[in-house]
Amino acid sequence: MSNYDHNLTAADRAGGEIAMDAGLRDYMLRIYAYMAAGVGLTAVVAWATYQVIGPALLQSSLMWVFILAPLALVFFIGSRINTLSVSTARLVFFVYAALVGISLSILLHIYTSSSITRVFFIAAASFGALSILGYTTRRDLSGLGTFLLMGLVGIIIASLVNCSYRRPDLTG
Repeated sequence: MSNYDHNLTAADRAGGEIAMDAGLRDYMLRIYAYMAAGVGLTAVVAWATYQVIGPALLQSSLMWVFILAPLALVFFIGSRINTLSVSTARLVFFVYAALVGISLSILLHIYTSSSITRVFFIAAASFGALSILGYTTRRDLSGLGTFLLMGLVGIIIASLVNCSYRRPDLTG
């Protein structure tokens, strides 16, 4: 993804003097700033929904609306992404982040805070590592899309199978 200057000599490359595209760097920093704002908005909305509504949302049938709303918005965005203006796309992104926060607030009632924190840091570290890989690699990674989509389908199927599995009572 980086715009390396392929005309540098071997001595220049050995010295670590590889020129990076400053415009690409600024663009990536802006993208990461939007993503950080989106994650922050998701966290604030999840915490506020958890504090204000509490278990009432978990016991309501409205819970399913909030769980499925982000998925519906993803399909909407996917079908209209080429026709949205930049400001509308930005607004829809922040609406999506808030809906994900409401959806995730339900999980705060089900799982412990330590497991949620652990999963957050695992996801953040994975994102950071893959982001650095994608930014610094010279290879075209678009060929991995089909392979990764099939892996995602496999994970979803395995998750659905494991949801229906009941562990036997081992207490005797």
